[in-house]
Amino acid sequence: MNGKYSWVVRKTAWSILLSLAIPLFTTGCSSGGGSVPPPVDDSRSGYRQSTPLGAPVAQGMSTGRKMVMLAGAAALYYMYKHHQSASHDGPDGQYYLSKNGRVYYRDAEHRAHWVTPPPGGIQVHENEARGLEKFQGYNNRADGRDLSDLSEGRF
Repeated sequence: MNGKYSWVVRKTAWSILLSLAIPLFTTGCSSGGGSVPPPVDDSRSGYRQSTPLGAPVAQGMSTGRKMVMLAGAAALYYMYKHHQSASHDGPDGQYYLSKNGRVYYRDAEHRAHWVTPPPGGIQVHENEARGLEKFQGYNNRADGRDLSDLSEGRF
């Protein structure tokens, strides 16, 4: 009788072990089609968003055209508009406007990365900055609208 019970105990133990181990195997083998990793806030890890668009012009250089400094919401909106129609992923790819008024892009794994404007702002030609006068950060102004108004459709 003792041998019969030990076989039942072993069979039960193996069943429990398999039921606990199967999710580990199926998660590791998934194609990733159904789940997207959570967003990454690169600004918190000290990562600085590089932007080839409107790189700051060195002081003392004259371009012959009037330049405007964009920071904060104005810089983010400028970056968003210039990356909005890109066809690939990554920091130089397509940018999106979230429902909470933040700008982000997706990496190759479809993980969202929040975009932050460069700490010194962006200098762009006045022609390129048209329409951004109402945003906070235009020519280093502290007042103005932020991007949450855009995401809520109040513009």
